[in-house]
Amino acid sequence: MANSIINDWENLKVLHRNRMPDRAYFIPYPDKESAMAGQPGASKYFRLLNGIWKFCYSQTPSESPEDFYREDYDVSDWDDIQVPLSWQMAGYGRPHYTNVVYPFPVDPPRTPTENPTGCYRRDFYIPEDWDEHRIILRFEGVDSAFHIWVNGQEAGYSQGSRLPSEFDITRWVRAGKNSLSVRVYQWCDGSYIEDQDMWWLSGIFRDVYLLARPKLHLFDFFVQTRLDEDYKDAVLYIKALLNNTSGCEADDYEMEIHLLDAQDSPVLQQPWNRDISVAGGGRTELEIEIPVSNPEKWSAEHPYLYKLLFVIKDDQGQVQEVVPYRVGFRTIELKDGNFLVNGVPVMIKGVNRHDHHPDLGRAVPLDAMRKDVILMKRHNINTVRTSHYPNDPRFYDLCDEYGLYVIDEADLECHGFTVIEDWNQLSGNPEWQDAYVERMVRMAERDKNHPSIIMWSLGNESGFGRNHEAMAAKVREIDPTRLIHYEGETRDIFDKEELEPKAADVYSTMYTPVEKMAEVGQKASMKRPHIMCEYAHAMGNGPGGLKEYWDVFYTYKRLQGGCVWEWLDHGIRQKTADGQEYFAYGGDFGDQPNDGNFVIDGLLFPDRTPSPGLLEYKKVIEPVKVEEVDLKNGKVRIINRYDFISLDHLLLSWDVKADDQILQNGCLNMPHIKAGDSRIIDIPVKMPKHPRPGTDYWLNLCFVLANDTGWAEKGYEIAWAQFKLPVEAPAKPAVYTASMPPLTCRQRDNKLSVRGVDFEVVFDKVNGLLESWEYQGMSMLVKGPRMNFWRAPTDNDIHEEPIWRRAGLDQLQHRVDGVHWEQCSDKHVKVQISTRIAPPVYDWGILCDYTYDIYGSGDVIVKVHGIPQGKLPETLPRIGLQLALAKQLDVVSWYGRGPGESYSDSKQANRFGIYNCRVDDLYTPYVRPQENGNRTDTKWAAFTDIRGMGLIAAGMPKFDFSAHWFTTQDLDKASHTYELIKRGFITLNLDYQQHGLGTASCGPGQLPQYRLLPHEFNFRLRLTPFSKDAISDIELGKRIIMD
Repeated sequence: MANSIINDWENLKVLHRNRMPDRAYFIPYPDKESAMAGQPGASKYFRLLNGIWKFCYSQTPSESPEDFYREDYDVSDWDDIQVPLSWQMAGYGRPHYTNVVYPFPVDPPRTPTENPTGCYRRDFYIPEDWDEHRIILRFEGVDSAFHIWVNGQEAGYSQGSRLPSEFDITRWVRAGKNSLSVRVYQWCDGSYIEDQDMWWLSGIFRDVYLLARPKLHLFDFFVQTRLDEDYKDAVLYIKALLNNTSGCEADDYEMEIHLLDAQDSPVLQQPWNRDISVAGGGRTELEIEIPVSNPEKWSAEHPYLYKLLFVIKDDQGQVQEVVPYRVGFRTIELKDGNFLVNGVPVMIKGVNRHDHHPDLGRAVPLDAMRKDVILMKRHNINTVRTSHYPNDPRFYDLCDEYGLYVIDEADLECHGFTVIEDWNQLSGNPEWQDAYVERMVRMAERDKNHPSIIMWSLGNESGFGRNHEAMAAKVREIDPTRLIHYEGETRDIFDKEELEPKAADVYSTMYTPVEKMAEVGQKASMKRPHIMCEYAHAMGNGPGGLKEYWDVFYTYKRLQGGCVWEWLDHGIRQKTADGQEYFAYGGDFGDQPNDGNFVIDGLLFPDRTPSPGLLEYKKVIEPVKVEEVDLKNGKVRIINRYDFISLDHLLLSWDVKADDQILQNGCLNMPHIKAGDSRIIDIPVKMPKHPRPGTDYWLNLCFVLANDTGWAEKGYEIAWAQFKLPVEAPAKPAVYTASMPPLTCRQRDNKLSVRGVDFEVVFDKVNGLLESWEYQGMSMLVKGPRMNFWRAPTDNDIHEEPIWRRAGLDQLQHRVDGVHWEQCSDKHVKVQISTRIAPPVYDWGILCDYTYDIYGSGDVIVKVHGIPQGKLPETLPRIGLQLALAKQLDVVSWYGRGPGESYSDSKQANRFGIYNCRVDDLYTPYVRPQENGNRTDTKWAAFTDIRGMGLIAAGMPKFDFSAHWFTTQDLDKASHTYELIKRGFITLNLDYQQHGLGTASCGPGQLPQYRLLPHEFNFRLRLTPFSKDAISDIELGKRIIMD
């Protein structure tokens, strides 16, 4: 017989018990002085319950301790656990990662019998002076459902993991010591709509605290800033709800409202005030309008905040409560096919952000939130989508303060229903409507007063149905001032001019190819703008192709930018048995099913270190663009791509560099260039009268902060530009064959030796390899150059990798068809090696001819000619030479793009220059090892020992290079960084071309211009051993050989 008792956590009719009505997030204070401090701990009405709690973990609710909530229940032998914390991070159960699928059988609203359960206990104290106050217990976030008991009495139940829950526990508490018991369930019916792409983690993961409220108190308020048609003057409209929780009438009370500017000076001549009387047990709602003349307007670029103080006084004129809140004056509207902030169309330069910490799970500390916001500001990001749930409430305070637009997203996703081909099963089911709508209401009520929030989002990847329409209707009823976003509705109609969305105010798509975005951008007749709520999937080495997206966004009026997926890798910090640190991902904890390292897809590494992808994004979205006008005369056009502010806050620092020397430099105050405008300015550049032979002259423009800000110091670089000056330099310095020392050749067995005055190269004629190279008695090579077409697949190679492997590109064999040599003169020897490079099994291959021209100067020019034969794969990972250098040659210098890694479709962030580092510094530690560390557009690269002796490679004209302590095969085989073991040699890649990066891990692959197709190729490099004691790498890099 079926059990007739339905558990709260799988009963759609029970979303809570005894939870208080939703309200805006704020902390009450007893007086204006403490309220102005703005620190919760300064309020005697606030008691934080974070800290060490007693904890008992069970596999099922039935196996959790009975009656553990009784005051006389002894929990002294229970474990200690930190609160807030995801309990899996403390070793209970295990983290489980899935992107789409549910990790339990799909049978809504039922949950598995094995439903891990955590029982928490702690004592707390109520001060004597809280008598006559209502005592409120607030949980900011508990995953996924929980019951509470106070002093042994059941006090409530709630679910909705990333939403607050407040309980009035006044009747169960007493002055002095009290006990609080919480039972948390890992799974509840709400888990079916919390199927976001992230770790499944459980427990009390956000703040827990107590609030004391006087008998008459401000329960809730909604602040709206209404600007006039000219976006100049404003009306501060406030809807305030006051509660009288006593049994007696609160008569002759008074409420004042103070508005202060950023310097805490009064804005109003007199505070707004009104006498208040509220019947016992009653409430009253006030609607307040306060005119404000020409207030400073809030935007992400100018996040000006006013302070609002609500002061409640009793009938004796004594302050009973003060509620502070920061207000930003701004409006959001839809007009002429764009969404506007303060009357201006804004470009969304955004990211998607999850709450994640590598050691604490979703219990993200305030310092980490602040670091996120500061890093976003420092990298020109102006928008955050809170994917895919409301973030910690304090995060929005930071966005208000520092200036970030927010798309606030409901805690709603049921992506796993795509697997059973019924995405709308819950979204179209009226039995789930209350659960859907409640999540929208709780988020909107909590966050409604934040100026940073410009859109409400109805959730993510949950199909589209009647329940979304109900969510939209309800949130419009609560807040008609903001727009509504939901990609799940518009994904199928974004390019259909005859269809209008029912719920959403803007069109939104994910991972739409750039060419499609150009197409929809041209649909000027459509009444709504288009944003990409997710694009440029930043998994592993990538994303590629950012520049092309932004070229399109700026071309078409109705395209208003997008949010990169995503901000942070969700790696969990672990250590091997011998103490090596690494970051774990799906499957590393035995979690099945899982989606592997798909959770490692951020612009930041898990420890919040910026990745090369973030640096690329910063460059592509920088707010200052420069175009050349007349470089000879120093004329350039500066374009202001800010939406609101001028460029007055920046200084222009400039220099002219040749090689590694600054020849000219200066600093200019920026002319007044309004947002969206441009101006031609003169840089006082003097063209060199006597240019150096073979030397490039670069004009570098850096736009830096003129003053300190809250997120960066004076002199911090916001944007930059670089131009190669049109200098007619003399030809490169030549070394003539006739002036070179003689060479001697010796052939013995299967070896060919070519010896110069201070060097010797030896060829293995059987294997067709340059086997050894000695210079001044020092060995340069461990293994000579050989053609290489393989790279350790990146995460974005996910679709091409199996094709490449099936084609045998990772198993190529080199057949030597002939080795011929001739002594062209006593100072020049030519060695020609004919090979066919092909995989086992198949009949395709690449005919490769190597030509080594060895000169008495020590220079060796390597020419490679390749001709594909047969049916090759559609693309190749790379075409280039790979060799192994002696381990002492780990001091690196180069002239090309730098200092960071770059690829053909991700190199905007790297400017041309001469750079120096060690081989260790060329490595990018992606969580899952893969191709990394490439440097593009290289003119020369030198590898020496610490004394300066080594080998230089010079492009004819250019090449890409990378150098690592690991082989390509090492990177290919490793799943984690700790599996990489440093070799006793350096693997050097000198590449003709490499396949672009793209974003195919989730999105489009490489654009056509960045795909490496099989083709006949020719490329040349010059390799020269040298010592810096004799000639600099800079000068040697310019050398040419002349017969």
